[in-house]
Amino acid sequence: MSHNTFGHLFRVTTWGESHGPAIGCVVDGCPPGIPLTAADIQPWLDRRKPGGSRFVTQRNESDTAQILSGVFDDGAGPVTTGTPISILIPNEDPRSKDYGEIARAFRPGHADYAYQAKYGVRDHRGGGRSSARETASRVAAGAIARKVVGDGVRIRAGVVQLGPHRIADDRIDFDAVNANPLFAASAEVVGEWEANLDGVRKAGSSIGAVVALEVTGLPAGWGAPLYGKLDAELAAALMSINAVKGVEIGAGFGAAGLSGEDNADEMRLGDDGRPVFLSNHAGGVLGGISTGQPLTARVAFKPTSSILTHRRTVTRDGEETDLRTKGRHDPCVALRGVPVVEAMAACVLADALLRHRAQIGG
Repeated sequence: MSHNTFGHLFRVTTWGESHGPAIGCVVDGCPPGIPLTAADIQPWLDRRKPGGSRFVTQRNESDTAQILSGVFDDGAGPVTTGTPISILIPNEDPRSKDYGEIARAFRPGHADYAYQAKYGVRDHRGGGRSSARETASRVAAGAIARKVVGDGVRIRAGVVQLGPHRIADDRIDFDAVNANPLFAASAEVVGEWEANLDGVRKAGSSIGAVVALEVTGLPAGWGAPLYGKLDAELAAALMSINAVKGVEIGAGFGAAGLSGEDNADEMRLGDDGRPVFLSNHAGGVLGGISTGQPLTARVAFKPTSSILTHRRTVTRDGEETDLRTKGRHDPCVALRGVPVVEAMAACVLADALLRHRAQIGG
């Protein structure tokens, strides 16, 4: 299997399967001299790990990160050495027996058939490599990426739509995200959303959602024209997340309904003599290069495909059958997708920063 690596200068390779002994990642291109311990990585993994509430899968994983290489303590504390950083995360609670019924039948909405058609073999235990368990490796890499971009760049995401229930743009509050189990970007909707998701969960069904991303403190100049556009690479990174079916930058599809006058982000001079934008329909990127405004995106997650309702499918032996997916699954995969969205943004930005320095200096 190819294409397990993303990035240019800040390169991340993930490895492992859902029900194998471990998963992990290798981060290549991290600059030397950056303080880094497992304690810097663990808080981000804790946000994504399963079992945190009744609204996510009850698979019991501590997601404890172990740094195997790329860090050295010369007496002043562990720092990166500039060599590849390898991170291992043990799988502690797989239940492969839950997937016995799908060893030969393809789960509707999953990658089962596509993997079988391409490779002629697939790991049916939790989806193997196609499982969202792989995203823990991305979150670990994202923790390192955050250290590269620095504290001045703030990366935040939150759920802004759960099924048909949407938070109004002027009511979005990213500060509320970590204070509720739904990662909702507004405290006002939590009660209603919990009741709604409880109904979905008890019915053995699932629901989709939209996650909003906002990056502040990003300077102007990151990204490159044409084939290295910051927004294009961010969109590609976000689209690579399991269950993501759509990404929009800034006004996104909404821009199609605007006039040229409405869509134009007009400018005036600020007190420091620098341009100040009067709106941000572009989402902080023009010509593929950051403008210094907040970088904004929205990510659409489909409903979790693993549900208890029987669905029609076929087997690898060419027989028609009905199948329901047993096991422990998220009724809304987007909830734990929030830290993954942040991590992928961090990795893209770390790569953009290093490429910017390589071309421009500073």
